[in-house]
Amino acid sequence: MEYENNMRDALALAQDAALAGDVPVGCVVLDAEGAVIGRGRNRREEMADATAHAEIEAIREACRARGDWRLDGCTLVVTLEPCPMCTGAIINSRLSTVVYGAREPEFGSCGSVVDLFFERYGHHPRVYGGVLAEESAALLRAFFREKR
Repeated sequence: MEYENNMRDALALAQDAALAGDVPVGCVVLDAEGAVIGRGRNRREEMADATAHAEIEAIREACRARGDWRLDGCTLVVTLEPCPMCTGAIINSRLSTVVYGAREPEFGSCGSVVDLFFERYGHHPRVYGGVLAEESAALLRAFFREKR
């Protein structure tokens, strides 16, 4: 699939999160030409901030890079299926495409628990799940195994 290299970039950010003691989730935002304009990783523990998710960080950086809150034409690539908060940020920022790695059975809002993109919101991005899913899931399993 065409997003595997971008997912590898997100996985590197997820690894950075794990090394810093945060749940290993990484994210990149690509412009319409495929250039990375936003990067993020989980920093909830580091910042003591419940909203410091990888997607939020990457969306904020992409908005600054574009000089606009609208990210239409852009693609978000994240190692773990987005939660409700991040799915809301995706809808509000008008991202055109979402690509995720592993499914999130407890909080996943792109189909695992609920699919917020099928609700009656005014924006419905294309969604592709399962890109390098095993690599993403293995990183999460290793992190939590070490924590226990």
